[in-house]
Amino acid sequence: MMRAMDGLRVARPTEVGAIVALVESAYRGEGSRVGWTTEADLLGGRRTGEDEVGPLVDAGAMHVWVRGGEVVGCVLLRPEAAGPAYLGMLTVRPTEQGRAVGDAILAAAERYARNVLGARAIRMTVISVRSELIAWYARRGYQRTGERAPFPYGDARFGEPKRDDLEFVVLQKSIG
Repeated sequence: MMRAMDGLRVARPTEVGAIVALVESAYRGEGSRVGWTTEADLLGGRRTGEDEVGPLVDAGAMHVWVRGGEVVGCVLLRPEAAGPAYLGMLTVRPTEQGRAVGDAILAAAERYARNVLGARAIRMTVISVRSELIAWYARRGYQRTGERAPFPYGDARFGEPKRDDLEFVVLQKSIG
């Protein structure tokens, strides 16, 4: 197991349920509206499940931010064959949002990607209509690459779209 870096550490199998609950609470349903990362107006249904998070934890790709013994944040971080590390599912408990927890997780993830994974850049996808989230990442040095990817309509693993104009934009930041 990798050692913790700046409060961020590799998730343990016993934390899969807590990670799923955290991600669901921040992105789906009425409870997610407490924070600013909600996707409740864009998507219904599930955001993730143990069937998705479990293998990520087993692969060492899911990281958690723990405070007082509780998972208050998480991030998916994995190397990609093409070079940049992939970052996704950056999540902060809705009641902790706006308190720099996301900044701390992102900064620690960038250090981990550079120092442990040997990445020179980080890439991610964000739903294109999430302008506030894209702006948040832009303030932290992430730039649009010009690439777009279609939203997987019809695949319930990604939620139930409430709009027909969803797609992903690719953001990237040099960390090397």
